[in-house]
Formats: sequence, structure tokens, C-alpha cells
Amino acid sequence: MTTAHPAALIERVPGRAWTVRLTGYADRSATVSCTTAACRMPPRSKDLAALRAFAAQHAAAHAKAATVRPNAWCHCGSTRCEAHPDTRTHCAGAVTLILRHDPTVGRVWTIEEVCAACAPLIPHTTVVARAARPRRTVEQPAATVPAPTRAGVPGGFSSPDTAPADGAPAPGRRSGRRPPRPQRRRTGQR
Repeated sequence: MTTAHPAALIERVPGRAWTVRLTGYADRSATVSCTTAACRMPPRSKDLAALRAFAAQHAAAHAKAATVRPNAWCHCGSTRCEAHPDTRTHCAGAVTLILRHDPTVGRVWTIEEVCAACAPLIPHTTVVARAARPRRTVEQPAATVPAPTRAGVPGGFSSPDTAPADGAPAPGRRSGRRPPRPQRRRTGQR
């Protein structure tokens, strides 16, 4: 009888990612955009410092509001680990939520669900949250299924007259494997 672990029954889902982007224009104005269509963004403005602060706060708000899903696939792995092309790894470990922002460019903030193996390899990241570990529960014993009552013909290979009397256990089945035969030497070989 096999029992399935409750965590194995949870279906894996793709890792999420949100990107907040500051886009500049030739007239020295800029806009802030978010990959979540429902987010409200400020209008185009020439106050770049205010827009940059808004973008950073907006990315932090996404990171704070997101609950890390322990059954998520690594978002980095789904993009074939493009975020760390020089270092190859196998996606593994707990799911973490990272905030990625390169201060030298200063225009893009990305929040992603990635695995613990990829998170330290991605440059300019901060781990914001980790998936909650599932509570370990004491495994409940499997429901006891009563043993089937012995039929008059144990195993179906003998007659009821040869069934063990007085409740003695039936003889076990023999293994189909034979013991190894000793090697014989041929005459003339050393």
C-alpha cells in the first residue's frame, strides 16, 4: 500500500514576476509603467526624482503584498536562467521572492519568485520573502484495512484439503530466483 505525501498532491504553478519600469522621452519627461494592468500609474512628468521614488515604492508595495507560494516554479528557470548566464545551476530549494534593481541603470525594478539556488546568482537582488515551510504534521497511520479472510484455497494453487489447519499461516511463496551456480573450470584452463 502506498501513501502520498500531502505536499506531493499540490500542483506546481509558474513563478510570478512584476516589472516596474521608468521610461524616459526626448523632451526630458518620463512615465512609470507596471506589468500589472490594474495598477494606477502617475501621468507623464518631468519630475524624474518623484517618478523614480514612486517606481521604487510601487515595486516595494508589490513585494510586500505578494505572498510567496511554496509550490511555484522558479521564474528564473522558466526563462532559462537568463538573469545569471555565466553561472549554470539546477533550480532547487525553497521559493524566495526577490527584488532586483540595478542602481547604475536605475530604471527597472523586478519582483520575482525564484528558487533558492538561483537567488544568490542573480546580480543586484535583495531577498524580500521566503515561502513558508509547510507545517510538519505527524503522519496519520493509514486507515487499517482488514485483511481479507482466507479462502479455502490459499493463493489459488492448491486444493482446500491442503490448506493449513488450526489457523497456522500458509507457507510463503518461493522466490523465482535461483542461487548462483558454482563456476566450473574447463579442462586445459588455468
